[in-house]
Amino acid sequence: MSSAAAASREARVATPSASSGGPGTPGTPGAAGALRVPGMSGVSASSGAGGGPGAGGASGVSAIAERAEAVRRFNRFYTRRIGVLEEGLLRSEFSLTEARVLWELAHRDGLAPSDLSRGLGLDAGYVSRILQSFARRSLVSRAASAVDRRRSVLSLTARGRRAFGVLDRRSRDEATAMLRGLPPASQDRMLRSMADIETILGERGAPATAWLLRSGRPGDIGWIVQRHAELYAEEHGFDRSFETFVADIAARFLRHFDARREQCFIAERDGERVGSVVLAAHSQTVGQLRLLLVDPAARGLGIGRRLVEECIGFARRAGYRKLVLWTNSILVPARRLYEQAGFTLAREERHRSFGRDLAGQYWELPLTRTRNARSA
Repeated sequence: MSSAAAASREARVATPSASSGGPGTPGTPGAAGALRVPGMSGVSASSGAGGGPGAGGASGVSAIAERAEAVRRFNRFYTRRIGVLEEGLLRSEFSLTEARVLWELAHRDGLAPSDLSRGLGLDAGYVSRILQSFARRSLVSRAASAVDRRRSVLSLTARGRRAFGVLDRRSRDEATAMLRGLPPASQDRMLRSMADIETILGERGAPATAWLLRSGRPGDIGWIVQRHAELYAEEHGFDRSFETFVADIAARFLRHFDARREQCFIAERDGERVGSVVLAAHSQTVGQLRLLLVDPAARGLGIGRRLVEECIGFARRAGYRKLVLWTNSILVPARRLYEQAGFTLAREERHRSFGRDLAGQYWELPLTRTRNARSA
C-alpha cells in the first residue's frame, strides 16, 4: 500500500508502467480527419497522398517542406517564449545544457558520466567538460559506486543543490506565471497538446496515447477512494473493510492537509482520471507515499513510474529526509516500481485484513546524500 506525495506543478507525459499501487501500496488520438496547421495553405497533417515522407511528386515535396517550415517557426516562437535564448538560463550563470545536467543529478541517484551522456544524447567530451566546470565550482562530488567499486558515480554537493534549487524555483515560477495567464480550459488544452508532441516524437511508431499529470482538485480524493475500492475488490478480492481503510486515509489527508509539505497528484487521459498518488507527512522529517493507483485502461504508459517520481521530487523539495510506504506482497507491479525508484524493503509481516491473509511490507527511501563523497 503506498505512502504519499507528488509535486505541485502540472506535468505531462507518456511512456510504460505498472498496475495499481494501493492505499498502502504504497500500489490514440488516432488520425480522425485532417489536422490543419496554421500557415500551411490547406495542407493536412494526416497521412495520405502527397503528405507522408514517402510520398512522391512535387506536391509531396512541397507539403513536407511547408511542414518543416511550420516546425521551425514554432521552434523559434517557443524558444523565445520560454527564455532559453538568453546567455544565462533563468537569469543564472548556467547554460540550458548545464541546467539540464544539474536537473538530472538532482533527480537521479548513482549516475555516472556515461549515463548522462547516453541519457541526454550528448557527446561524452562535452559532458566531461561540463562536469569539470562543475567540479571547479564545487557543485558536484564523485564517489565509488556501492554496487561496483570500479564505477564512479556523481552527486550534487550542498552548493550544487542550492544552485539547482534556485533554478528549479525560477523555472517553476515562470511556468506557473504562464499558466496563470490562461483560463483553465486553455491550460488543459495546452498540456494535452504538449503531451501529444512528446508522445509522437518520443516513441516513433508507437500509438499516440497522451496523458497529463496535475495536482489535486476538489473531488479527486473521492474518486481515489471509489476507484481503490472497486479495483481491489475486482483484482484482489478485498472486502468492504478495504474501502473503509482507504476512506480513513483520505479523510485524515484532507483534514490535516498542509500544502507546503503534502500533495495529491492525479493523472488524466482524455479528461478522465486514470491514476493517483498522495504524499502525506509521516513526521517532520519523514514523508509517506500513499494511495498509488493506475487504472487498468491506462497501464503500460509509464503513469505509475511518473507518479512515484513526482512524489519523490516533491518530498525532496519539501525537505523530507526519508520517504516510507506500506504495501502488500501481492501487489507485484507496484513493488517493482518502488524498487526501480530506489526504495528498499525494511521489513515484512503477516496480517489478516480485508478478508484475506496478506504479507504487509514496509519500504523506505533515504532522501539525503552520503557525506563521504570525494571531490570530483
